[in-house]
This record gives sequence, C-alpha cells and structure tokens, in this order.
Amino acid sequence: MSEGTGGVVNELLVQMQSFDNPTGGQRLRGWFVDRLNLFLPPHRQLRRPDVVPTNILLIAATNRADSLDPALLRPGRFDRRITFELPAKAGRRELVDHFLVTKAHTAELDDPALRDTLAGVTQGYSPVMIEHLLDEALVNAVRRGAGQLSWSDVERARLVEEVGMGQPVGYTAHERRLIATHESGHATAAWLTAPERRLEVLTIVKRRSALGLLAHGDRDDVFTRSRTEMQALVKIALAGQCAEEIFFGDVSTGPGGDLLYATNAAAEMVGAHGMEGSLLSYAAISNSSFSDTNIVGRVLADGRGRDAVESLLQTQKREVKALLEANRHLVEALRDALLTREELVGAEITDVLEQAASAPRVVDLTEPVHSEG
Repeated sequence: MSEGTGGVVNELLVQMQSFDNPTGGQRLRGWFVDRLNLFLPPHRQLRRPDVVPTNILLIAATNRADSLDPALLRPGRFDRRITFELPAKAGRRELVDHFLVTKAHTAELDDPALRDTLAGVTQGYSPVMIEHLLDEALVNAVRRGAGQLSWSDVERARLVEEVGMGQPVGYTAHERRLIATHESGHATAAWLTAPERRLEVLTIVKRRSALGLLAHGDRDDVFTRSRTEMQALVKIALAGQCAEEIFFGDVSTGPGGDLLYATNAAAEMVGAHGMEGSLLSYAAISNSSFSDTNIVGRVLADGRGRDAVESLLQTQKREVKALLEANRHLVEALRDALLTREELVGAEITDVLEQAASAPRVVDLTEPVHSEG
C-alpha cells in the first residue's frame, strides 16, 4: 500500500474481525435480560437470546492487486483472488453485439463479418472502452446529421480514441512532402514484409505529438511472435527514415520515435528472446549496477549487448532500404495519395498499393534519376 494508508488497513482489519460481534439490538436485549435477572431468583431467571450464526461473504475489487498490504491477503481475510483479464476476441464480439442492441446503427453493422472486424481491431479494449467507443461513434453520427451510426463513424471514433484529435497545422510544402514520404515508407514496408498485419490508418494530419503516422496491428489476438515477425516490426519502424534517405538524400528529426521503438524491439530480441545468436537472458542478471533496470536498459548497458543491437538495427535497415529502393513506385503512389487526401483508412491504403503494384511500369533509361529535395 502507499505511504500513509497503514491506519486505513488496520481499521479495515479491525472491522473485518468484528463481523461476528453481536448487533446493537442483540446487545440491548442482552443488557435488559441481565438487568431483569438481578431481581429474579435463580430458578426463574431468563435466558439470554441465542445469537443466530450468519455467513458473511466479503468481496472487494482493485486494479492494483500487486500493491495490496500482505496483511489483507492472509487466510480468513481476502485469501482468494479472481483475476478478470481484458476480453479476448470472442468476448469482444459478444460485447459488440450487446452494446449495438441499444444504439441505432446502419444495416452494414449487422453484417457478422464487419462485427468480427470490429472485435479484431479493439484488441486490448475493456468492456467500458468498447461501450465508450460506440458512444463516441454515435456522437459522430449526430454531428454529421445522421440518425444512425455507421462503420465510418466507428473508425473515426477509434482513431480519435487511440491516436488523438487531428490538429490542423501549417506545414511548409517541403515538410508536407517529407512527412508523406516518411509515412508512405512505413506503410509500404508493412505491406511487403508483414502481410499478416492490418494497415489501419495512414495520415499526415498532426495528432498529439505525431506529425503523421501509420497505425497497424494484428488481425487476430496473438501472444507470441516469431523472429521473422520481430524483424519485420523493426524494418517497418526504420522504413520511414529509409524513405527520407531514398527520396531526399537526407534524414530529418522525424524518425526519433521510430528509432526508440526499433531499439526496444531489437534489445528484447537480443537480451530476452535468444533470437540473435546468444542464448544469454539479461533477465537473469542480479546484484549488479544495472540489475534494477528493465531488459532494454540491461542490454544497452552491456558492451556486447549494445553491439548486437546496433548490428541488428543496421542489418534490418539495409534490407528494408533495398526493399523500398526496388519498390519506389509503391512509396510514390502512397505519397501522392496522402498529399491529395491527407488521410487513408483501412482498405484505402491497400487499394492504392494494389493498384500501384499491378500497374505497368515504364522506365525511361535515357533520363538520369535524381533524388528529391
């Protein structure tokens, strides 16, 4: 428990231990019987009323079970704990069905496949969050003058819920093109290296601290990842910087968050999952100067671990840069679509990529290729 709550815990324990004490009415009746018996001979004295035993089940809830005082968890107190995890996809689907019963919606949201999709994209949502999402979608419908919420209202509500409200800012023409190219690099790499992932939103609209972003996620609830999948996630994170180098011959400060994600993922591959040659787990380190840090901190504080992370990042960057070089036309198609529409959602992203991939390519070998910028 946090500091200063010891008195509260003690008082709670006192109250729990006094549950079997007589009630006020029982004590009052006993007091009257005792007083009357003072005036009665022994063979005429009254019996104190019997106390009827009562079973008491005490239930409490907390979202900080790890911080509970051990005194509360001893046998006879809160000695049984039931953990309620976030709902899996099947549970989220049932919640979607339940909440939509009371919310006016278009016929498309009665499609089982679309409801399955909604259950899939809300991974990590609690029941309250799912209900709030649909409430916000209904608000979006009202704002546009509709009497029923639609799938587009749900997607817009989820975008705001997970990424934040769009903030119109005045990018310079160069910044706008740079950001569109950067985000298109992420999306192209995701489409090429991780086809099992769902491309959700590609935008150059500023939201919170992000000047632009690619939101992508798993199609189903997954609990493990392969080495190839982890490498793909690192490639996707580094692809924005690679796209800047390919098209502008320079890099900006934009990839800072991407490098953070890539470093964390690479450090976990090296120090926790045995995916980069060494089977040493940095989680086993204790009694050292950095044993109190997390896995990433332990790996980066060790010279060999740091070198392994750097080597992994450089390798993945070379591979994804070569991939983008070979598929410049895909990056360009997404970039141009973003510059025109600013935001692509769901199938709009893959439609652009599929159309660009299937279109015939004409290369003019008489003209030298110049980088932009």
